[in-house]
Amino acid sequence: MSIAIDQVTATFIAESRELLEQMETALLAVARDGQDAVNAIFRAAHTIKGSAGMFGLDPVVAFTHVAESVLDKVRDGDVDVTDELVALLLACRDHIGALVDAVEGGTLDGNGDLAAAGAPLVAALQAYLGGPAPVPASGAGEPETPDAGDGHWHISLRFGRDVLRNGMDPLSFIRYLGQLGTITGIATLADDLPEADAFDPESCYLGFEIGFASGADKATIAGVFDFVREDCQIRILPPENRIAEYLAWLDELPEQRERLGQMLVRCGSVTAHELDLALAAQAVASAPVQPIGEILVGQGAVRAPVVEAALAKQRQAPEARVQQETRSVRVDADKLDRLINLVGELIIAGASANLVARRAQNAELLECTSTLSGLVEEVRDSALQLRMVKIGATFNRFQRVVHDVARELGKDIRLDVSGEDTELDKTVVEKIGDPLTHLVRNAMDHGIEPADVRAARGKPAQGTVALNAYHDSGSIVIEVSDDGGGLKRERILAKAVERGLVEAGRALTDKEIFNLIFEPGFSTAEQVTNLSGRGVGMDVVKRNILALRGSVDIASTEGTGTTVTVRLPLTLAIINGFQVGVGRSVFVIPMEMVEECIEFRELPGCDWVDLRGQPLPFVRLRERFAVAGTAARRQSIVVVRYGGRKAGLVVDSLLGEFQTVIKPLGKVFAGARFLSGSSILGSGEVALILDMAALLAGVETESQAAAA
Repeated sequence: MSIAIDQVTATFIAESRELLEQMETALLAVARDGQDAVNAIFRAAHTIKGSAGMFGLDPVVAFTHVAESVLDKVRDGDVDVTDELVALLLACRDHIGALVDAVEGGTLDGNGDLAAAGAPLVAALQAYLGGPAPVPASGAGEPETPDAGDGHWHISLRFGRDVLRNGMDPLSFIRYLGQLGTITGIATLADDLPEADAFDPESCYLGFEIGFASGADKATIAGVFDFVREDCQIRILPPENRIAEYLAWLDELPEQRERLGQMLVRCGSVTAHELDLALAAQAVASAPVQPIGEILVGQGAVRAPVVEAALAKQRQAPEARVQQETRSVRVDADKLDRLINLVGELIIAGASANLVARRAQNAELLECTSTLSGLVEEVRDSALQLRMVKIGATFNRFQRVVHDVARELGKDIRLDVSGEDTELDKTVVEKIGDPLTHLVRNAMDHGIEPADVRAARGKPAQGTVALNAYHDSGSIVIEVSDDGGGLKRERILAKAVERGLVEAGRALTDKEIFNLIFEPGFSTAEQVTNLSGRGVGMDVVKRNILALRGSVDIASTEGTGTTVTVRLPLTLAIINGFQVGVGRSVFVIPMEMVEECIEFRELPGCDWVDLRGQPLPFVRLRERFAVAGTAARRQSIVVVRYGGRKAGLVVDSLLGEFQTVIKPLGKVFAGARFLSGSSILGSGEVALILDMAALLAGVETESQAAAA
């Protein structure tokens, strides 16, 4: 029983958090979307309160009810939406989130700290209500008085035997109906009660016939029983005046070729669950198959006139493709990680089998291993696609960050977001959130000027911080930019000289000077604030990005703005790699960065080669990694590109493209430069994966030093 309760509670928690995200998004967009956003906020709060009422989570119900009462006044136009109200409702959203967290942790009941944290919020909300808000009954919200024209619904309810074992209280659902309207009559049916000696106290034998007056639609009333739908039989018969509404709605539907059941669901006369039950009954029916409309009428889900009207509407529609139902399944993230790990081991095992086949020179075995390799590659791509998520959800979180920080700084700042549909590995998304948060806050604090300064410079009073994401050369690029004052080149250089980071008089490029702000403890802020100025953070940002095998660069124009460019790998698990040999060592280059391979012809005293009339700097991997032995008689150059950098890597041999499973380096290699990970070859030997960002940055630095 406890397992079932835990599963249902987990569903409540997950759905509540999704609703809270929707609530926050709507709150931040209320100035733009107006009444639509207000309605979305109200629906989210209303649904959370209703679900909490079903579980007897009285602290959640009580607090959410007060917020919902204020939102109801906003919907009616009695309360204006101001910045102060939005800030208050955002704080209320956070408190509801804390209550949901307490439900998950089992610490909701008797939590004095949460009650104390919520008290000032309740007081602030009640100020908008003109006095204390009405308190909902335990497990239910405040009953809504039905309008005269609502009519009376009839609900026939039969609970299953195991409803109590699954942690559900039948009476709580009936009590919750009072939130949507008024129960005008109820009859308890005990026909299924067994004899005393056969009675099981953990089983439910009751049924109910309920008269219900409400202005809610059928789907909303059916939603009351969402958590117990699998443990009960329910029929909801609409009032007579609703039949006319359904007919009118059907008449208003666009003339599209749709299935009968889809039309009935769209007009509200049938719920999706009722349609599923009817389709299931149709699937097991003996031939000839009974029409779905007859099944729905027979089950009491809909009246015959509504079905006839829907059929008439369907006959008017032109032929078109019938919309296919989209299905999705929630999968635990740990299971996905386990799948990726197994696919990685499968790739290694497949490479080993392929190596054995080549050594054996067995044609049949080679053909089998080739087929296996193709299938493994497809499995790899499919498995990795499961972990790919859009970065838009991460970007949208910063709407709240910008809203709160702008209020704290007293600045008018908006956030522009683009590239929300760009996909990357969920592991990368999880780890990039904190560095991006710091970059956004830093842009608002250091970058965007006060309104009077912006006006003096001829800029709009409202500053802009922009987030953009796109794919480039097998990587994802995230740009954090602002239209503020830009970085002060001379001040950064002077601070660096003062701290001994740069020798006085040394000539540095703008890029080198701007990158100095990533040095530990480096800050040019004139005063310390709650957000920045202590020189802590930018070095951590760079360290975290480098830990993800990424890179970060800064471009800035004083008086115009700054752009921080973060480049990250799409995935941290499996890549297509190009293997090269240096002596007996094998190195792996991410395939997306390889442009071409050419023969190496060394010119004495030159650290570059002529590539179709353009100088190409190169680096010898043998020297870079101090590989013992003599270089091969014929060497090759692998031309690689990473971001805006392009260079050549001199190697002894080209081993070709292979699927590469990325393994982390051990602690022994923690200080090793130019390496981002390792991989296991089919032979069981270890290949080292090159950190192209660090390697190409080193080539660029050496080329500039040689030129100087």
